Amino acid sequence: MIEVNLIPDVKQELLKARRVRNSVISGAILVSIVAGGIVTLLAVYVFGVQWGQHTFYDKSIKDNQAKIQSIEGASDLLTIQNQLSVLSEAHNNKTISSRLFGLLDTINPAAPNNITISKVGLNSDEKTIEIEGQADNSFAALETFRKTIEATNIEYSEGENSSEPTKKLLASEVTTSDTSFGEDNSGRKVLRFKLSFKYDEALFARNSQNLQIVGPTKRNATDSFKGVPSGLFEGRSGDEGEGE
Repeated sequence: MIEVNLIPDVKQELLKARRVRNSVISGAILVSIVAGGIVTLLAVYVFGVQWGQHTFYDKSIKDNQAKIQSIEGASDLLTIQNQLSVLSEAHNNKTISSRLFGLLDTINPAAPNNITISKVGLNSDEKTIEIEGQADNSFAALETFRKTIEATNIEYSEGENSSEPTKKLLASEVTTSDTSFGEDNSGRKVLRFKLSFKYDEALFARNSQNLQIVGPTKRNATDSFKGVPSGLFEGRSGDEGEGE
């Protein structure tokens, strides 16, 4: 039996292209339907389920808050609990300002260049110390005092498990001002001055354990320091010739 294909090749290609086109259109329609379904489900979840959850939890929070507020003394109890939670942190952030007395004794040079202090100011915000004092040996004693401060170090442990002590310079930006001659209570001629410097914050930090202030000629363990030399402080002298 002999079969003769009377359909031209062009017609066959056209029919094949139409089948491909129909398949693509059908697939695109199916994908669009699936995507539309997904978008619809997401919209239902966002605007339906999540909104319902938000409303439910918001109402639950308000109901529980109302119950707590109805309890007598609850606000005072919550305030105390909050204060207790930050008590430990506040304690660790406290400074040990009593170390200042050990510092003053250590940085005071030995005679005849020792100085007498009339006023000390500690600014913990700017980390500065200002000292007003007087010296018997005029400018030589003042210069020795300044250099002693610049050469003084602090040594401390940063924790109980620290094997090696940390060593830092005590001061920076040491400056002198308001120098003038005057007379003390006994009529001696003295040089009055103001000296200020920035100190390292570890000096007064509570977590600086076993801190020592090490000067060129003195060493002071400030945490075990018990007293202040009586000759360290004295009233401010008067101007030269004031008593005449």
